Amino acid sequence: MKQELERAVASSVKDLFDIKMAIELTRPDEQFGDYATNVALQLAKQIGQNPRQIAEAIRTHLLSLQGEALQKIEVAGPGFLNLTLSDRALIMAASEQAPKSLVGKVVVAEYSDPNPFKVLHAGHLYTSVVGDAIANLLQNAGATVHRVNFGGDVGLHVGKTIWAILNDLGGEIPDKLADIPESERSEWMAKCYVAGTNAYEDDETAKIKIIELNKQIYQINNEADHDSPLAQIYWTCRQWSYDYFDAFYARIGTKFEKYYPESSVAGLGLKTVQEQLEKGVFERSDGAVVFKGEPYSLHTRVFINHEGIPTYESKDVGLIMQKWVDYHFDRSVVITGNEQKQYMAVVLKAVEQFEPKLVAATSHLTHGLVKLVGGVKMSSRKGNILRAVDVLDAAASADQELTGHGSESTVLGAVKYAFLRVRMGGDIIYDPTESVSLEGNSGPYLQYAHARARSILAKAKVEGVEIKDLQPGERSLLRKISEFPEVIQQATTDLMPHYICTYLYELAQTFNRFYENNRVIGDDREPTRLNLVGKYAMTLKNGLNLLGIVAPERM
Repeated sequence: MKQELERAVASSVKDLFDIKMAIELTRPDEQFGDYATNVALQLAKQIGQNPRQIAEAIRTHLLSLQGEALQKIEVAGPGFLNLTLSDRALIMAASEQAPKSLVGKVVVAEYSDPNPFKVLHAGHLYTSVVGDAIANLLQNAGATVHRVNFGGDVGLHVGKTIWAILNDLGGEIPDKLADIPESERSEWMAKCYVAGTNAYEDDETAKIKIIELNKQIYQINNEADHDSPLAQIYWTCRQWSYDYFDAFYARIGTKFEKYYPESSVAGLGLKTVQEQLEKGVFERSDGAVVFKGEPYSLHTRVFINHEGIPTYESKDVGLIMQKWVDYHFDRSVVITGNEQKQYMAVVLKAVEQFEPKLVAATSHLTHGLVKLVGGVKMSSRKGNILRAVDVLDAAASADQELTGHGSESTVLGAVKYAFLRVRMGGDIIYDPTESVSLEGNSGPYLQYAHARARSILAKAKVEGVEIKDLQPGERSLLRKISEFPEVIQQATTDLMPHYICTYLYELAQTFNRFYENNRVIGDDREPTRLNLVGKYAMTLKNGLNLLGIVAPERM
């Protein structure tokens, strides 16, 4: 309905003033109508006429084009046009779906990106939740979405962890890995990473050995060595990490089509950088290969170190190229922490020099840190990391204290919504108690709102009938429901799931006002109002599902 009216306003402007304009209607407060536009004020500057006179002319012409769809059009203030839909048009608008604007498009959504040999921290939980919601939005718009995950199975952090593992095992003794209980494997590797990091920073002998192990692990991958004792330890522990990741993703309801280990793209990244070195994109510096970003107001980064080993930068080049080979995407969305912003800017600027279309198709979204209320900045290097499971456990504990049962769907709904309701970019201060509350702007509140609506429908003795002859409270609820496709479209365009959270909370509040003042069961208008309750419940469910949150039938 919105797009139809925008076209009608544009047509009126063209017919009256022979001017082509892109019209975007906005949603005013309900007392001023259903849509508004300041097109008359914009035209006044171009044609030198009084904006109210322009608005009156558009009003008359628009009513001739859209008389059945519009109950009234008012000229307000200096020349604003306020449009109120007819009941019939509003009922139709409340049944519309968000446009399938991405049909035929291929999108790669890369998020979460944990490193094997390290623990999943709260940031990985955040990117998993937000990435999943963004992928849902893109898929809902008709795109074919490939959800992928990238992680460092080679690199210095692996050398640090393997060094500590060898110390703990007493040498290259793969059989001793069997002594480590399955439930303790991820924590054991996390502790080894901390021990290896401390040794690297404090012990020169250990540092030399870790650097050597880093080279050996690259060699293990290059030669596909699975038989040597060191290789057996490496591959076994790497698989432990992936098993741990899979179990965690299953718990939070996230699925990935493909993992890209760094080792799988390092070769392509190295080859690409070496080829572009010959073409002048990269240059040599003190035995290393670098990209100088200063001409682009960026900074210089090393892509191949002085020992000929590809750095993270080269691996990201390889990843970009490999994703293109695998999917020939129209768009690539990458979600990382804010600390990667400048790093990725250099990587993308380097790739832009030889594959500009891939960079043009790439969106890099970033987010801040996740902290518990009263918490401090944490670091996996120091071992005081806020783990992903710590966030979920805190929510479960708070929910147990509040309700006495600690439902998994409520816990996940609480955490996901607490992350998603905040605009992506800044730090997230997570309050477990607030997140599980059944009052206020929380996931469980919206889950309960859906269950409550389903309960009302379950009590009905008659089927819902066609909605007509709207009363004020009914109209307000239907008006809010009609906003849903517009919110979805904007959230998809901007890749901002928090728009949906804001809308769903406002929708639930609108329903509460409606229900307080309009009896449903037993009223003469029960069939009509049941239809409204059904539309409301379905809208809530669809919105929660896009966020990756379960909409329960009962709570």
